[in-house]
Amino acid sequence: MKSTVEEIRQRFDADVERFSNLETGQSATVDAPLAMALVAETAATVTPHARDLIDVGCGAGNYSLKVLQHLPNLNVTLIDLSRNMLDRAVDRVRSATTGSVTPVQGDVREIALTPQSADLIVASAVLHHLRTDDEWRAVFRQFFEALRPGGSVWIFDLIEHTLPEVQRIQWRMYGEYLSRFKDDAYRDLVYAYVEREDTPKPLMFQLDLLREVGFGRVEVLHKHSCFAAFGGVK
Repeated sequence: MKSTVEEIRQRFDADVERFSNLETGQSATVDAPLAMALVAETAATVTPHARDLIDVGCGAGNYSLKVLQHLPNLNVTLIDLSRNMLDRAVDRVRSATTGSVTPVQGDVREIALTPQSADLIVASAVLHHLRTDDEWRAVFRQFFEALRPGGSVWIFDLIEHTLPEVQRIQWRMYGEYLSRFKDDAYRDLVYAYVEREDTPKPLMFQLDLLREVGFGRVEVLHKHSCFAAFGGVK
């Protein structure tokens, strides 16, 4: 049995500090600083006219802060399951923009995004909590509908691999990264909560789904081990 939404919320409520370092990003993900930099610069370059940003699964606000370094004074909507994460994100993001900052607490599967209300959407290490194919399809479709023409979405997340042999290799590489970062006990801790909480999808599944819901141009920015940064333009 996978963790409930409430169980996931409680874990993130107690883990705010780990998501509050703009230099390192989320340390349990591979190449977190590189992914943040790539997503932020790509978002700004591909959608330079942006006025409104939606940060889905915002955590403590790192991705919004990185985007604001390139596109200052955006209006930012912060969405997260955890109230503690949202409070930290609001404090940090408000100091980085003269635009409005709107916090929304809730599950992305249940939040109705206003059609054509945003120019940019970023989603980091959050979509792997989606369960069924229908949930994935509904969320991606809502991203597409929430963007104005020319808007773009950029995702960094845990992924799985279609071939079991490849998955074993990549999962081993991820474990080696975690052990080097701290130790084997930390590796086992991360492995345990991924097993309880997460249901990632292959990168190709997600790229195909972006095209299916309407994104005409889709790009991969980076892939290393079980993590990838990618997105699409409306």
